[in-house]
Formats: sequence, structure tokens, C-alpha cells
Amino acid sequence: MSGCREGCSPRLQECQHGCKKHLGDIISVFFRFISGNLARDSSDSELELSTVRHQPEGLDQLQALTKFTKKELQSLYRGFKNECPTGLVDEETFKVIYSQFFPQGDASTYAHFLFNAFDADGNGAIHFEDFVVGLSILLRGTVHEKLKWAFNLYDINKDGYITKEEMLAIMKSIYDMMGRHTYPILREDAPLEHVERFFQKMDKNQDGVVTIDEFLETCQKDENIMSSMQLFENVI
Repeated sequence: MSGCREGCSPRLQECQHGCKKHLGDIISVFFRFISGNLARDSSDSELELSTVRHQPEGLDQLQALTKFTKKELQSLYRGFKNECPTGLVDEETFKVIYSQFFPQGDASTYAHFLFNAFDADGNGAIHFEDFVVGLSILLRGTVHEKLKWAFNLYDINKDGYITKEEMLAIMKSIYDMMGRHTYPILREDAPLEHVERFFQKMDKNQDGVVTIDEFLETCQKDENIMSSMQLFENVI
């Protein structure tokens, strides 16, 4: 995860390019999903949620919570309602939609972690408010806000710390989704190696966990991470 200097191996450059491309793919998924541009088979009745419809907060409140204009929020909501008429997305629906973008691998586990990061109140459903607030952070937030969101994704049990087990679970899910189909082919132990490098760099006091302060400090000093954050700028 460190900056790639002259003499950096082609393999490492390939991996770094893959990581940045993955961030771009995530943005593409978010934007296409919430803009209502995904094809939907009318026979896919299993994608429908319960008939109870969720009413979102008012535009003024959402505008205060996000960095979108009223016009943008109206457009995003129309797209969201096209895909999810009930105004809610459950985890299985999220997995089905997300997996369409990674047919070469198994995206279900990573989609589970991503769903939990968006499901702010942990009620098992993503409301429009949840989604648009998260999207606002990823697309329009400060670097600090984006990194805090990323920390929350890695902090699976939401106890304020990232453990090696949590980081390994995330990395394995990413490799399941796309890593095994990269070139050059990545070794089976690549996720564990990534986790070990991550903790060597971030676990400053070597207590076996990474705190939010350690995460923020290290990421903001890392050229590759900071350049990757630029992928979230000016998407919509």
C-alpha cells in the first residue's frame, strides 16, 4: 500500500492498478444503481421487497445531511424508486444487483460487508436516506470523511477497531470477487500477506488492532491511498 517508486515491480504496479480500478468499479455500481440505469427483468419477483413502502425524509433535511442539491436529490430518488419501488433495499436484493457487475467471481461476501456499511442503523434494509448519505460521502466528502467511511467498512463488528481477522475477511471477499481473475494470477496466500503489510504499517503501538486515529494518520501519508481517493471526486 506504500507509494510505488522507480524500480517498483510490474506485479506490484499491476496490483495497485487493480485496486484503483476496483474503487472505480464500486463508484460505477453505486452511480448506475441509484440513477436507475440497471436493466431489470420484470419476472424477477424475488427482487421485490415487502409491500410496506418507506417514505424518505424531506428534501430540505436530506440536502442538509448531504452535499447534493435538491435537483440532484430528486433525480437520485427517481432512480432509486425505479429500482426499488418500496423505497427499501434488503441484503439479498443488494447482493443480486451488485453481483451483476462481477460475473467472473463471487461478490456475495463483499456485498454483505458493503451492505452493512450502508445500513447505518443496522435494521437489515437500506433506506434512500442511508444510501444517499453514504453516496454523498464517497462522491463529495472530504478525504477525512471518506477514510472514516472506509474504516467503518473494515470494522465489521463496529467496535471501533480493525482486527487482523476483520481485515482478512474483507480482503478474502475482494479476492473472491475479482482477485482470482487478475493477471498475473494472485497466490492463495496473497490476502494474508496484504493484511500483514497493512498491520505493519498501521498498527503503530503493535497492540494487534488498528484504531481510527492510526488508520487516518497512516492513510493520509500514503500516496497511493490518497490518489485513490481522487476517484471519488466529480462523478456526478
